[in-house]
Amino acid sequence: MEETNKFYEGKLRVRVCGINLRNKSLLLVCHKGLLPGRDFWAPPGGGLHYGESVQSCLKREFLEETGLIVNPGRFLFINEFLQAPLHAIELFFEVEVTGGELKPGTDPELSKENQMIAEVAYKNLSELSKIPLAEKHSIFHQLVDLDDLFIPDNRFI
Repeated sequence: MEETNKFYEGKLRVRVCGINLRNKSLLLVCHKGLLPGRDFWAPPGGGLHYGESVQSCLKREFLEETGLIVNPGRFLFINEFLQAPLHAIELFFEVEVTGGELKPGTDPELSKENQMIAEVAYKNLSELSKIPLAEKHSIFHQLVDLDDLFIPDNRFI
């Protein structure tokens, strides 16, 4: 996808992402075309714009990607995502859903025919473990319990 490449590939980005648990399930977004030849499941989030606060970015990205209105909570961890051709420094926050309707959203920077969001869904640990490693965010690769995402440590940096 050339249009996708123009916005994301070969650039270092600062991303703001949210962790939302409901009934022992984690909210995830499935992207098609973000990585060559495969789906990619990750928590909702996206690029921080110049002059935008981290909290505003998180609210905007959740609404754009999932249709949900959120209240940003505490900072959880930082992660460096480096999986060619993508490179990002990611700030993860706990989020509380306060409104909206869960539905696959859109990326406003992409045209209608090049949208990447294929699905948004809550996945429990068993469902998450069935997704191949290459198709899910690296923060899930060694995850034993979803609650571990809320315990600060240095394994993500």
